[in-house]
Amino acid sequence: MKMKPVLTSDDVKTMAAAAETHAAANHWAVTIAILDDGAHLLHLHRMDGAAPSTVEMALAKGRTAALGRRESKAYEEIVLQGRVSFLSSPLAGLVEGGVPIVVDGETVGSIGVSGVKSEQDSAIARAGIAALKG
Repeated sequence: MKMKPVLTSDDVKTMAAAAETHAAANHWAVTIAILDDGAHLLHLHRMDGAAPSTVEMALAKGRTAALGRRESKAYEEIVLQGRVSFLSSPLAGLVEGGVPIVVDGETVGSIGVSGVKSEQDSAIARAGIAALKG
């Protein structure tokens, strides 16, 4: 039997706080979703001023990163390179902003962020993940 790490409630709180701190320090109103490796929601926070639509987009980006075991940006690049048939995949968050959480080579979850430019969404997710590994 193979054993793998899993996220704890404390891990989720640590990442959420770091991601929210990074967003607030930059005056970015976003929604942050943290999911486990099966893309089940562990944390969701829509910051003051974030549009309601950011909730669904953060969830979709997070699901894509968790289930695909790679950044949602990878799927965006596939489509931008001309593989438009990929738009029919069952994944909805095919734009940058979903980042997998990898511990000891295993994907244990993901963070999806929506509300600002895609690269800024990813930076917020990475800030959360860095707090877990730091």
